[in-house]
Amino acid sequence: MSGPLDGIRIADFTWIGAGSYTTKMLADLGADVIKIESSIHPDSLRLSAPFKDGKRGIDNSGYFADRNSSKRSITLNLKTADGVALARKLIACCDIVANNFTPGTMEKLGLGYDTLRQGREDLIFIAMSTHGSEGPEAKTVGYGLTIGALTGLHALSGLPGREPAGTGTNYPDHIPNPGHAAFALLAALRHRRRTGRGQRIDMAQTEPMIAMLAPAIMRQAANGIATEPAGNRDPAAAPHNVYRCRGHDRWIAISVPGDAEWAALAGVLGLARPEWATFAGRKSDEDALDDAIAAAVAERDAGALMAELQALGVAAGVVQTAKDVLLDDPQLAHLGHWRRLPHKVMGEVTFNALPFRFTRASIGPHAASPLIGEHTAEICRDVLGLDDTRIEALAAADVLK
Repeated sequence: MSGPLDGIRIADFTWIGAGSYTTKMLADLGADVIKIESSIHPDSLRLSAPFKDGKRGIDNSGYFADRNSSKRSITLNLKTADGVALARKLIACCDIVANNFTPGTMEKLGLGYDTLRQGREDLIFIAMSTHGSEGPEAKTVGYGLTIGALTGLHALSGLPGREPAGTGTNYPDHIPNPGHAAFALLAALRHRRRTGRGQRIDMAQTEPMIAMLAPAIMRQAANGIATEPAGNRDPAAAPHNVYRCRGHDRWIAISVPGDAEWAALAGVLGLARPEWATFAGRKSDEDALDDAIAAAVAERDAGALMAELQALGVAAGVVQTAKDVLLDDPQLAHLGHWRRLPHKVMGEVTFNALPFRFTRASIGPHAASPLIGEHTAEICRDVLGLDDTRIEALAAADVLK
């Protein structure tokens, strides 16, 4: 089966996290995503750990690999006139241009939207800067962690009365920003199919993150109540926490929203206290409730307890390590989530599949991440229409670098 985006070509100027993950999703859906790179100033994600066998190298980064599956790579020296001319020629063969540079960078290269759209009313152009292309903070550089701090995400994380704990990773780079950007591009493609017109999408990366915090924002705006960090607890469930089990650093998460689930949990753990029979009773005594559950599960095997509770309709899950997720998760194995693909430098590499499926379309990842400039000659020939003599001349002049 073909992919949903077969026939769509994307000029990918993105780098690091959110931008690269956006175009990775579209590449895994079948789009021909051509990553425009430079060996002089490579994507810093190529230089980020973890590295295969711990050996640092521009084609050895597992982080880069995961964000760039199914793509092709061309190296262009955009500090040369010929390099910019080739970029424009490539864009003329593309449906979408994507970047997450500081505002003004594409314009300085002569690759801004107003220039590129001349004669191309159907061009779709997305810019994914931290604050958008306009406003007093437009030139301020930001990354996932700073976006999390700025938008208030970190203020909601951690334990009550303690300093923010953060999210442990660059959450805005992994979920809201690439998800919103990919959805916007799919909507733009649908709009173009219906009208023949492209779009300029100016996505400030702070905005999708703020949208994810809508309940807290509405609570403050409508009721004047500030949402405080709640640790692992949830207002709609009691208990709702993680508890240490037998073994080294083994934990189970348990969430009980209703009395029927509580009765099942209490039966398994021997916690049938009358005062905890109702949600209100459990909610008013959460500290003691958590202590009792912690004592009851301390010598239980987390996996066996999870299976027993799930069979009774109680929401429970083992807190898994990276090794658990990769090797021992039956659901991910059943869904075929992990894909082993051959990489020309790293050998067999494990990639994440997209978290959804189509009944009548094939989705990837279809190929491992590219080596830097791996497809330069191929793209020059097949997309740009250059002959070998011209390619060799451009390479000798450091244009394809």
